[in-house]
Amino acid sequence: MNYLCPSILAADFWELGEQVARVEKAGAPYLHIDVMDGMFVPSISFGMPILASVRRRSGLFLDVHMMVSKPERYIAELIRLGADGITIHVEACDCISSTLDQIRALGVKTGIAINPETPVSAVLPYMEKVDMVLVMTVRPGFGGQEYIIDCIDKIKEVRRIINQNYPGVKLEIDGGVTLGNLEMNLAAGADVIVTGSAIFKGDIEANVREFLKRM
Repeated sequence: MNYLCPSILAADFWELGEQVARVEKAGAPYLHIDVMDGMFVPSISFGMPILASVRRRSGLFLDVHMMVSKPERYIAELIRLGADGITIHVEACDCISSTLDQIRALGVKTGIAINPETPVSAVLPYMEKVDMVLVMTVRPGFGGQEYIIDCIDKIKEVRRIINQNYPGVKLEIDGGVTLGNLEMNLAAGADVIVTGSAIFKGDIEANVREFLKRM
């Protein structure tokens, strides 16, 4: 089964509540929330108050993607405020194993993310501790970037590993995904599709429905 995960990084924050409601009404099951700290990535996005506000408004699965140095500092609070899943970057944390254990112990889904330049081998030691692997298909930090085509081989490699040894693990991709390259990514093995601009630019409900129709 495939899942659409619209990213609110591309939303209009003046109308965030209304736009999240439109995403939910159109049938998307997930909502992607990018937390950026200006250190691990050059941009600063949003944090605890936005997560809390969205949780009050929405029943969607809140997929929190931490582009944050030392994410272990914030895990408990993010979960308290309503995160359903938390993904940390293998490049951002010196205590990956214990942080994943902390996330799972607090009752939410665990994820591990890798940047485009990071080899798939970096996540292998943690596969038994995660519910999802996130392959970044742009360099993290800014929305609206163009998809890095070389990442397709990485997606295929992660899918092969999951199929062989970890069939319950989901494979998420994030960055530059459009209706134009969706089929290619699904064929490569992605089953959780994060997309921002392709959802929030234009008719949100129509965009969500078109993605879901093709998934």
